[in-house]
Amino acid sequence: MSTDAMSQIKHTISGTVTDVKSNETLIGVDVYLPELQKGTITNSYGFFSITIEEGVYDLTVQFLGYTSQSIPVQLDKNISLTIQLEEDTEQLEAVVITADKETNSIRSPQMSVNSLSSSTIKQIPAVLGEPDLVKAITFLPGVTNAGEGSSGFNVRGGSVDQNLILLDEAILYNSSHLFGLFSVFNPDAIKDLKLFKGGIPARYGGRLSSVLDIYQKDGNSKSHQFNGGIGLVSSKLLAEGPLKENLGSYLFAGRGTYAHLFLPLADNKNVAYFYDLNTKLSYQLGEKDNLLASGYFGRDVLSLEDSFRNVYGNAVFNLRWNHLFSEKLFSNLSLIYSDYYYGLRLNLIEFDWKSGIQNFNLKYDFKHYISNDLTLQFGLNSIYHSFNPGIIEPSTPDSSINYEELTKKFAFENALYLEASKNITEKLSINAGLRWSHFTRLGQTELNVYANGQAVLFNDVFQIYQKATPIGIQHYKKSDVLARFNNFEPRLSASYLINDLSSVKLSYNRMSQYLHLLSNTSSPTPLDVWTPSGPFIKPQLLDQYAIGYSRQTVDALYSFEVEGYYKSIKNRIDYIDGANLVANNAIEQEILNGRARAYGFEVLVKKNQGRWNGWLAYTYSKSEQQTPGRNNLETGINDGKWYRTAYDKTHDFSAIGQFKYNKKWTFNTNFVVQTGQPVNYPNAQYEYNGLTIANYGERNSFRLPTYHRLDLSAILTPKKNINREWQGEWIFGIYNVYGRKNAVSIAFRDNYETGDNEAVKTSLFGIVPSVSYNFKF
Repeated sequence: MSTDAMSQIKHTISGTVTDVKSNETLIGVDVYLPELQKGTITNSYGFFSITIEEGVYDLTVQFLGYTSQSIPVQLDKNISLTIQLEEDTEQLEAVVITADKETNSIRSPQMSVNSLSSSTIKQIPAVLGEPDLVKAITFLPGVTNAGEGSSGFNVRGGSVDQNLILLDEAILYNSSHLFGLFSVFNPDAIKDLKLFKGGIPARYGGRLSSVLDIYQKDGNSKSHQFNGGIGLVSSKLLAEGPLKENLGSYLFAGRGTYAHLFLPLADNKNVAYFYDLNTKLSYQLGEKDNLLASGYFGRDVLSLEDSFRNVYGNAVFNLRWNHLFSEKLFSNLSLIYSDYYYGLRLNLIEFDWKSGIQNFNLKYDFKHYISNDLTLQFGLNSIYHSFNPGIIEPSTPDSSINYEELTKKFAFENALYLEASKNITEKLSINAGLRWSHFTRLGQTELNVYANGQAVLFNDVFQIYQKATPIGIQHYKKSDVLARFNNFEPRLSASYLINDLSSVKLSYNRMSQYLHLLSNTSSPTPLDVWTPSGPFIKPQLLDQYAIGYSRQTVDALYSFEVEGYYKSIKNRIDYIDGANLVANNAIEQEILNGRARAYGFEVLVKKNQGRWNGWLAYTYSKSEQQTPGRNNLETGINDGKWYRTAYDKTHDFSAIGQFKYNKKWTFNTNFVVQTGQPVNYPNAQYEYNGLTIANYGERNSFRLPTYHRLDLSAILTPKKNINREWQGEWIFGIYNVYGRKNAVSIAFRDNYETGDNEAVKTSLFGIVPSVSYNFKF
């Protein structure tokens, strides 16, 4: 056989990349063939596949914090490898942010995505010294929140409910503990994190603005290990080890706060604490099969003496089966349960309130490595939703409250997707996909009927919107169908390589969202209720366009990214003036469907290596909403004019820095400054029957003062005794170094002494010092 003929014969190198000490699979590892300038990265389960011509090659394997390997390969048949990488201690100490892990690949068509490692999150100073994943991502361009003590996060001018938050593929509905002081994610249990802000691949759906995709560690299948931390207000402990050496592993991680235990010493009967538990079991059934079971359970408890008691939190469970059909076809089947519970007891009026949302999710995903230039991903997703808007019941036998159960709601959400990654030429690469989503709103016990199908009426005398009075009630079986929605969601992203160091990227994505969080506050609260699309609420539809430029230096020491975007949203929920969303069994009487838009640009500059490293991020953005009248006689919300959303922040600048002083001391800092949050202030007042009544102008026409803050931390790592397994480090931090009193809200009231109106600013934090001790053995 001739040499030319042999060169046309192709074989596949496939396998898994793991940590040599723990057998933990590694996500996003670069597997590369320098001779051919071809390669790939490992998927979410550490698997890779490369198909090339017969020959002799050096397979290069590189990953953040690990020693690179070059493996000689004689490729005359299909080869399956298990590659184990060893941690590079010096690199881990010197590098927090690297081009390999935390910047977009210059060549990849994927754009608008950021990754953060667990070590980076842990080194960002945080309030009370507890590392916070959600607060960490708000230092990235395009990501903000409503301020201190606020829940969730906002991406590119989107609302909190427009973020899809996945923990081991399970949906989380609340990302915060204690109303935003902490996040629900334990950094010690996290292996990988990616935030998609645009160009979202077709395998994701159900939300408009972003996808926060988080994977937990699998656990150490070689030896038993423990690590944890003790802080002023919270502590944590993680245990991991083999179920059967090299074949199976377990991981258990728990966190909790305990500051409330000291309150009785000060004769304080208030209680505020949280706890959560992360679990994961992994087992290799054979060369081609792996079984994984993971879970999360968290609860927050808040009580104010004998007045009320509030309990809420998430619970999720996921059972996954990985199967390798061939060296080119990888699959993952997932069965997932998610639950969010909210409970409130008000002793003053003697009633209990319980609400929540549950879903059961079946996912089956495939990845087919057809060639080095073409990869297909395809799959299906089916979710059954159950919504409990609220149950009210008396808390004592003598209570005057009657039992009431708000109408439960049910729905099916199904999707199919196909996604292709293709290298068109050496310079042009694309990722194109199509997602078909189908939503079925199922029957419920009662549904109001309104004249002309309008639950909200316009009073042309007073020029205001009012609730409509139902003209009847219809009863349905659960198997009945109230409404159906179908949407095709095309996705496209492309990258053109200018040279080896820079590229231009474009993306477009359409997204559909069938679930809506009912909240008319600037920051969601646990009391807010999720509701499905149906006869009165349409699905939200988004179209997003983005363009970007990426560049890095020859040595990858510095990298630069700039992106511009435009988003338009149809059927965005808006609320009539004076809307009551709590315990409302006819929520359709409080809302109208409008539209929204957001646009801006983002800049990210990183120093990736050296004793000094970090990043600078700047975002300019606008986020607006409009609800015009349904006909020429109606004024619409805010007179039909565009107005700022509650999460519109024109300017947002953040800086993250780390300085490795020596082997013992590392210093970290972060600084943030951003435009104040839009709010409603009275613009006039008048007297009526001896009462002073405030008059309000256009919605969100005022702002809180500019928000800014500086945080510092220092990490002391004592010299390790060679003969001791125990490793420890001290973390000293100062949150809000110069004591900025950032406004959470500004309220207006009458001064009892002068009788004049006055503005009162509420702030949460001044200077907050912290100290914690982390250990590992």
